[in-house]
Amino acid sequence: MINSMYSGVSGVQAHQEKMNVVSNNIVNVNTNGFKASRVVMTDSFSDTLQAASAGTATIGGRNPMQSGLGVTVGTIDVDTSYNTPTSTGRTLDAAINGDGYFEFKDNSGDTVYSRVGNFDVDPTTGLLTDGVTGYQVLDSTGAAITIPANSKFKSIDQQGNIIATDNTTDVESTVATLGIANFANNQGLEKLGSGMYNETANSGAALSADDKVAGNNGTGLLKTGCLEMSNVDLAKEFTEMITAQRGYQACSRVITTSDTLLEELINLKRN
Repeated sequence: MINSMYSGVSGVQAHQEKMNVVSNNIVNVNTNGFKASRVVMTDSFSDTLQAASAGTATIGGRNPMQSGLGVTVGTIDVDTSYNTPTSTGRTLDAAINGDGYFEFKDNSGDTVYSRVGNFDVDPTTGLLTDGVTGYQVLDSTGAAITIPANSKFKSIDQQGNIIATDNTTDVESTVATLGIANFANNQGLEKLGSGMYNETANSGAALSADDKVAGNNGTGLLKTGCLEMSNVDLAKEFTEMITAQRGYQACSRVITTSDTLLEELINLKRN
């Protein structure tokens, strides 16, 4: 009786976590480069009332008798699948057409990664930066990208080459190549917010540190003048929201029913 109440509580907690994940997916349906998450639930440990026994010449074997003790969140996976880019018409925007992540240096000097190529050029230093965080964009060698003085940014090609034009001679030149990283396990990356990711022990380090060019290491080429859209499937998320709600209601009913049984037991004492 008490076990049933604890099982109901575990179900409420697990479905609440599922609802948290689903709601976060829905509100980020228009967040560029956002990757949806999913909750995978698993049963908790079981109380073994009687162990299994083997059969003999005179009696058959018996299966184990076990009573489950609830549910828990097994894992929260991230769907890293590529989604179609949307055109912005802005020459400083770029989307990776396939796997890969742009590289940035954060305020602590650490390298972080993002799917969102929303770049800006700092008018004072000429540094190419992230348009949201201001982090420095890194090239294929891991160095910060700077547009030379007396030059202006012109375009980014599909290999990530950054083209600038000299203000005096109008001569175009390649000033750097965007660094595009890839990982053995992209799902192992840690979300940092603002579209940024950090490598972890399970993602592994970025592959081939000396060869981070678009099209290498399984990465895609770039589409310029575009930003990647969120990969959230609204129809799927609304379905998941309904199942989470119904599951929550059912687990709540388990708690109230168990409470009713306890009340009946207490009333036996009163009578």
